[in-house]
Amino acid sequence: MTDRLAIVKRETKETNISLELNIDGSGEYEVNTGISMFDHLLEQVARHGVFDIKLSAAGDDQHHLVEDVAICLGKALGKALGEKHGIVRMANAVVPMDDALAMVAVDIGGRGYTVLELPFSDNDMAGFPTDLVRHFLESFAIEAKLNLHARVVYGVNDHHKAEALFKALGRALDVATRIDERISGELPSTKGLV
Repeated sequence: MTDRLAIVKRETKETNISLELNIDGSGEYEVNTGISMFDHLLEQVARHGVFDIKLSAAGDDQHHLVEDVAICLGKALGKALGEKHGIVRMANAVVPMDDALAMVAVDIGGRGYTVLELPFSDNDMAGFPTDLVRHFLESFAIEAKLNLHARVVYGVNDHHKAEALFKALGRALDVATRIDERISGELPSTKGLV
C-alpha cells in the first residue's frame, strides 16, 4: 500500500493555513489554530480517527478560520485517499460523553452532502460559537466529497455534545478510510466510480 498522506496549504487575505494529514497514522497531532476549543475538537478527530494531523492556522476571525481549516482538511482527506481503491467507504459511530450522546455516519462516495441535527444551547464553549460546529461539518463534507450525517441525540453541556460529535467523526472516518483486503483494491461501488 502506498502512503496515504497529503499536505495542503491555503493562503488568502483572511487566513494562512498549513495542514499535513496521514490517514494511516497513530493518532498523533500538533494543532494550533489560536482557538483553544477548536484545537481541542480537531485533536479528537486525530486521536479517535487514528490520523496524524499537523496543523498551523491563523486568520482574521473565527468564522473564516474554521471554514478554511475545514476546506483544507477536506482537500487533504480527498488527496490522501487518491482513487479510493479498496476503502471500506461507509461507516458510522455512536459516542457518549457524560451527559451527551452523538452519532455520525459517513459515505466517502464522491458527493458532498450533510444532514445535521445539532441542538446546542449556547453554553460552555469558551467563546467558541456553537454554530461554527455546523459550519465546519458542512464545509468539510463539501470539500471531502462525502455524505456526512451527524446528530447530537441528547445532552446538556455543549462542550460535551461537540466533543462527542468530533470523536464520533474521527471514529467513523477511521473505519470508512480503512482498506478492505476482501475487495482486492477494487472500488467500493457498483458504478465502478467513487
